[in-house]
Amino acid sequence: MKIYLSFFSLLLFLISGCGYHAGSIMHPQIKSIAIAPVVNDTLEPNVAAEMRAALSERFMVDGSLKVKSLHEADCILYCRITEAKTTATQEDTKDNEQNYRPAEWGVQVIGEFSVIIPGRRDPLISTRGISGTALYQVLADYDITRRRGVYMACWNAAGQIVQYTTEAW
Repeated sequence: MKIYLSFFSLLLFLISGCGYHAGSIMHPQIKSIAIAPVVNDTLEPNVAAEMRAALSERFMVDGSLKVKSLHEADCILYCRITEAKTTATQEDTKDNEQNYRPAEWGVQVIGEFSVIIPGRRDPLISTRGISGTALYQVLADYDITRRRGVYMACWNAAGQIVQYTTEAW
């Protein structure tokens, strides 16, 4: 048992000296990001606000960049929602012969984003497309569950944006 502990300690010591480290792989000079107001080119109400909230939350959960105001941040993220679709995904039994109510719905949010550094001509991340999907079930209140489904689709799309921004720049 003592041999294993010594070997593990030696291995840990050797690995720590090889330059490996945990944490963000974001550019070392960029420490913060601002999220510009999201543009909504769809008929879906409040999808821009939902996307901006999801982006802010996702960047805070990731922790690679601090979310700051437009005037204080090292870079600015611009996002535009181009499409929001809702479709029935699973059929349910009929309430009666005249009413049909699906048991499950799907939401897809499609958009694009770019990241710029203020004062530079070329963007840090040129315009890229994103897509987020979510499934939801209508239980009691259709509007509340639909809004939650849209938020979850925005949450998934925001995860792609955070990944592209912090890892694929």
